[in-house]
Amino acid sequence: MNPPSSSMLTMLVPYGLIFLIFYFLVIRPQKDQQKKLADMKNNLKKNDQVVMAGGMHGTVVLVKDKTVVVRVDDNVKIEFDKEAVTTVVTAKT
Repeated sequence: MNPPSSSMLTMLVPYGLIFLIFYFLVIRPQKDQQKKLADMKNNLKKNDQVVMAGGMHGTVVLVKDKTVVVRVDDNVKIEFDKEAVTTVVTAKT
């Protein structure tokens, strides 16, 4: 008869392997993507072309602590949360 500890170990090994596969295929890439997005939002600067979460395109006019002011037309400026920025299209200097 097998000791109980060896049968428990044989049951835990597949679960450990599944967790490792899940970590490297799902959790780690998601953390890298979140870090990249946070860096992009922290490095926003004036004249960056951005796309907002609703699909609105514009040019950054002013960057504040938690918000950005985006020019969407000649005389139209709208203030958004930084969290609404999804993409920096081009960074003009």
